[in-house]
Amino acid sequence: MDLQKVPSRHGTDRAEAERIAKPLLWLIHDRKAAVPDEQQWQRMGEALMVGDPVADDLAKYVRGEGGGKAFAQFKKIVDSGDFDQKGLAPQLRAFFDAVKQPPEWVDWDRLERGARASSISGQTGMRVLRDLGLMAGYQARGINQTLIMTGALEKGVSRRVAETAKWWLDCSTPGGMKPGAEGFKTTLRVRLIHAMVREQLLENPEWDTSMWGLPVNQLDMQATYLAFSVSFLFGQKLMGTLISRQDAEDVMHLWRYIGWLMGVDEWLLCKSEQEGRIALYQNVISQATGDENSRKLGRSLMDEPLGRRYPSFGKLRGHWERQVHLSMTRLFVGGKGMDALGLPRTAMPWYPAVFAPLNAVWTTGHRLLPGGRERLIRNGIKAQRTQLHTLFGRDVPEITSGVQFG
Repeated sequence: MDLQKVPSRHGTDRAEAERIAKPLLWLIHDRKAAVPDEQQWQRMGEALMVGDPVADDLAKYVRGEGGGKAFAQFKKIVDSGDFDQKGLAPQLRAFFDAVKQPPEWVDWDRLERGARASSISGQTGMRVLRDLGLMAGYQARGINQTLIMTGALEKGVSRRVAETAKWWLDCSTPGGMKPGAEGFKTTLRVRLIHAMVREQLLENPEWDTSMWGLPVNQLDMQATYLAFSVSFLFGQKLMGTLISRQDAEDVMHLWRYIGWLMGVDEWLLCKSEQEGRIALYQNVISQATGDENSRKLGRSLMDEPLGRRYPSFGKLRGHWERQVHLSMTRLFVGGKGMDALGLPRTAMPWYPAVFAPLNAVWTTGHRLLPGGRERLIRNGIKAQRTQLHTLFGRDVPEITSGVQFG
């Protein structure tokens, strides 16, 4: 495969994509730096044809001669944390050798602070991830192509929302990214699942590499990583959560490591929130914009709250949450974005208008009181855990999507 060839999706709707990304420019200090030069643009396009070689080799082995036995061995090693076992297949050995030693730039204290800062907003942070990270992201039809061809609609959006929330919560729980901790282990599982999906779709004759590039490619993985970091921070601020500059930089550091562990090339990872905003702007303007699949996915996610298992007043809570999410999405994507996602343009951002000022007073007040920040963190963790159980309902809270053999 010629890695120098750039898929036709790259920048195909640049004018419309720039309109979508324009609000990000308000947050970028050096707007000239946000516009990629010819060399940067070419490199971004080439990243659409790059996967994750060490994980791809393991995925081929697991889906081929290794089979279910190799996958079970992979999970056992991840769970045990013993990456130096003897006698492993070369593909397993190479994968675990690549992840067992963190980069020199990792600062464990900053990772811990970033995780704690992620908990401050509680359920609001999880709503932001859903409505800005996931729903708004459906405007990128290149990324959607992978979801559609792996049966995202048929399998149900509720499971995807729940699994995404679990991964994020595992990673953002204090201590979650230490070797052997749940976030560390979940990220490695997600990395292999991504590679298995990539291999599965490349075998599908309907996948058009010249149009879409590789499934779950480097640029699209960067988009996911930036949604969990830059978009998460931006959305929280819009919703009134007070986030200090140090908090924001620590969250960025946390997700820089998570992105590295997930298999994102280091040149696509960002050292600061400003770098992240520039990278997100450049990524967005490179994406092909919405189509009918965007509207199908958007409408499916719109109704997702109606199927959650709330502890009480289930039907009423479901309709309330649906309206709250629509209101937040309207703030994040605007009227044209609602049209692109197949959502009712009549939905207004009433919830942010009411909630954000109250939330700003609430979080600011706690910051000023002795022990208030710690109280916000404790309450936030509790609220996020409660929300995770609501999303999974009676299902086991684990990530299984995309695991196929043969």
